[in-house]
Amino acid sequence: MGILCGIIGAVCYNRFKDVKLPDALSFFSGRRSVAIVTAGVSLIVALILLFLWPLIYSGLVWFGEHIVDLGAVGTGLYGFFNRLLIPFGLHHALNSVFWFDVAGINDLNNFLSGKGEFGVTGQYMTGFFPVMMFGLPGAALAMYVTAKTKRKKIAYGILLSGAVSSFFVGVTEPLEFAFMFLAPPLYLIHALFMGISMAVSQLLPVRMGFGFSGGFVDLMLNWTNPMAENPWIIFVMGAVWFVIYFFVFRWVILRFQLKTPGREDDDPADEQEEGASSNFVGTAAKFLDALGGKDNIAELDNCATRLRMEINDTSVIDEGALKRAGAAGTMKPGGHSVQVVYGLNVQFVKDAMEKIMAGQIEAPHPDEVPDPVPEATADASVATLSDSDVVVLTRPVPGYVIALSEVPDKTFSSGMMGPGMAVIPTSGEVTAPSDATVVTVFPTGHAIGLRLDNGKEVLVHVGLDTVKMKGEGFEPLVAAGDTVTAGQPILNVDLAAVEAAGHSTITPVIVMNDKSAVVELR
Repeated sequence: MGILCGIIGAVCYNRFKDVKLPDALSFFSGRRSVAIVTAGVSLIVALILLFLWPLIYSGLVWFGEHIVDLGAVGTGLYGFFNRLLIPFGLHHALNSVFWFDVAGINDLNNFLSGKGEFGVTGQYMTGFFPVMMFGLPGAALAMYVTAKTKRKKIAYGILLSGAVSSFFVGVTEPLEFAFMFLAPPLYLIHALFMGISMAVSQLLPVRMGFGFSGGFVDLMLNWTNPMAENPWIIFVMGAVWFVIYFFVFRWVILRFQLKTPGREDDDPADEQEEGASSNFVGTAAKFLDALGGKDNIAELDNCATRLRMEINDTSVIDEGALKRAGAAGTMKPGGHSVQVVYGLNVQFVKDAMEKIMAGQIEAPHPDEVPDPVPEATADASVATLSDSDVVVLTRPVPGYVIALSEVPDKTFSSGMMGPGMAVIPTSGEVTAPSDATVVTVFPTGHAIGLRLDNGKEVLVHVGLDTVKMKGEGFEPLVAAGDTVTAGQPILNVDLAAVEAAGHSTITPVIVMNDKSAVVELR
């Protein structure tokens, strides 16, 4: 049911998130309409299921009742279909036949009460223990050793926690859902192994039951239950299943190159970002040295163009060294807060700084890193302004154009980040100010960097201090690497949400890599 609700929600969102209603109903336009439509569709589906579900449930009960007489084969079929039905949540209908009194078996209650038949009661539960406690952890180990080296750490966290929950309490969903959709063939193999385990357990002189699931805790709690028969055999079976799961899963993953956790296709954008970050290690090393070393940095973050930090001792900061290392300027808003203005590639500098601070990479000595070539500045020469110095852009948002000096943010108004203009927007649709390539889309969506055909890099920064909104109210429509044309929508912003959060909606438009440029907004 959860999956069905998720599908309904996703389909309704994709279909109705951009719908525009008449003015009288405009409040319910766009994403506000999604919840209403989703509720209506869910009601229709619920009415259908009101008649359909009894048929499905009765069919599963009928199936369970008719495999009871097949002995170990029937138990194996039960175990097989128990796993296959988990993605849909329908396994509980099948469990009710064998564990409770739907068909007169009542295996679970008879075991817990100790009033069943010794050597028989527990036969529909015993086979779960070896797989849940040992088989699935073996599968987790196989997925870990086959994960890509750079993703092993992420895979480790997912797989270890899933293996622990499976072993101790028999909660298998975290581990099973980690591969059932990524690698369905593996899940089919897992279901087959569960069926075999259930069948073999019925044939062997071993019986065990549980009150919750087939984990170590239930095994220990029921070890002395009158219905328990040779529970030590479960450990022997478990060792065998651990080996089987490990080697079979490992072979299948490598043979068919399945995309288990840690083996997903590499994202070209991630590769590009990783390569770009490595190119800024030298700058990061110089910044750390100028900021008083890594131990002097209490917090490190960044917005579209600035490093935002909390510094333990601001008196040791060498602003001259920061500027020589490539910073456009340094700001100290107060207290321990420090901001270093860098540019559109600030994300890569921040990432490199974090890696150096965490010891993941070795930083070169700052003296070994050459200073960057300084950018041309407005007063570098007295040459006559040429046409190439004028950057003509269309307004990225409808509204009133103001001079950059009128922007109530020193970083912009001082020209520290570069020349430009600003717009007081009257609409939340942000469009490309010129034909360009998207250089960066900040993770919170409030700023987009573009590279024009003439090489100029332009930043469109929607609102002031809107990075603090953490993406709320912003919907980027493009990604890094996309090519856009003038007037093409690149971002939707909820201006009311920005104002409600206490931020200005003023949108600076800055040329980042040419101090001598003159920006005209039309």
